[in-house]
Amino acid sequence: MVKVGVLALQGAVREHISSLEECGAEGVAIKKVEQLREVDGLILPGGESTAMRRLIDKYGFMDALKEFAVEGKPMFGTCAGLILLAKNLVGDKPHIGVMDITVERNSFGRQVDSFEADLAIKDVADYFPAVFIRAPHIVEAGAEVEILSKHNDRIVAAREGQFLGCSFHPELTDRHDITAYFVEMVKEAKAKQFV
Repeated sequence: MVKVGVLALQGAVREHISSLEECGAEGVAIKKVEQLREVDGLILPGGESTAMRRLIDKYGFMDALKEFAVEGKPMFGTCAGLILLAKNLVGDKPHIGVMDITVERNSFGRQVDSFEADLAIKDVADYFPAVFIRAPHIVEAGAEVEILSKHNDRIVAAREGQFLGCSFHPELTDRHDITAYFVEMVKEAKAKQFV
């Protein structure tokens, strides 16, 4: 069984953990930097990216998150988590900056403009009910980035090697397809470490 952490500074942590457990993985709420050593993969949940960044700095997580990426461990950013992973942000400095994408924050409007949309997600599902809340989107993707899904011509899910990102909140549905896809990424990365 793989152990997947959920950065538990803000956002829908419990929902991600229960989705991981539905997929046969052990979910761990990460509240201390040293816990990162115990997990095989990490989910950066939705929330408010500016507040999250302040908490990452306050609790000294930034170097450890970058190190986690360098070690080749998979990371999955949802909504605000996608913003944290991006190498480039429109009108702002990057945070962890490990995924070769440019992201624009709140590009689908404010909280009142939240919506659901049925998406086809490559290698994941032909139909996925995606929940968008003050969602960002990927404006540009580097050559090595695989685009997994678009909504109205905007990129809303992508993968680059060990990094997975989406604009929406998969944990707020009762579907676990995209979490299961990430758990498989974690299993594959862990298997490679023992080759």
